[in-house]
Amino acid sequence: MGERPHYIGHRQRLKERFASHPEALPDYELLELILCQALPRRDVKPLAKALIKRFGGFAEVVSAERDRLMEVDGVGDSAATSIKLVQESVLRFMKAQVINRPVISSWTSLLDYCRASMGFNKREQFRVLYLDRKNRLIADEVGQEGTVDHTPVYPREVVKRALELGSSAVILVHNHPSGDPTPSREDVTMTQEIVEAGRKLGIQVHDHIIISKGAHASFKALGLI
Repeated sequence: MGERPHYIGHRQRLKERFASHPEALPDYELLELILCQALPRRDVKPLAKALIKRFGGFAEVVSAERDRLMEVDGVGDSAATSIKLVQESVLRFMKAQVINRPVISSWTSLLDYCRASMGFNKREQFRVLYLDRKNRLIADEVGQEGTVDHTPVYPREVVKRALELGSSAVILVHNHPSGDPTPSREDVTMTQEIVEAGRKLGIQVHDHIIISKGAHASFKALGLI
């Protein structure tokens, strides 16, 4: 029998530390545990550190686009799948905290979900949260994705989809990859157009939230709706 690879003992100790104190593991070690499921016969510590260095942190790694992950030497299909599986699992858990609940009573959870969904995106994305008459979330749909600083939004399409879903109100959400959630002049104009289109057909726009990695801005709180 050959000599046991050096990383086997390290990996076992890592698993034991995670079992007893998961919160104590630094980002790269948590990422190691994820990667070792996809790459069981490889020392993944250098790869975990390379990913953290490339993207900046654990949240940034799991939120990175699959193609960008695979630009890192050593990240193949299996590793990328394991990483994106973590993100999808987190998003589904967070969405479960707000789905079919009045958004007013779960506002913080809603903001957390939106930030996790799109706050780390490198491209601007626009999504619409469709609510029923009791202000419960019934659908969450990504509309358009744009360049780093521009996403085309079509007010009529937003209102048309609300009617198709039987939604009586919407919350608009989009991200600013720059990190500054301050609404632009274009954001304000687009929002006003959707508010006006919705008013004619009985669809209320409760709010427009701009998300960034570390902050958010609410049109309602700013007096823009």
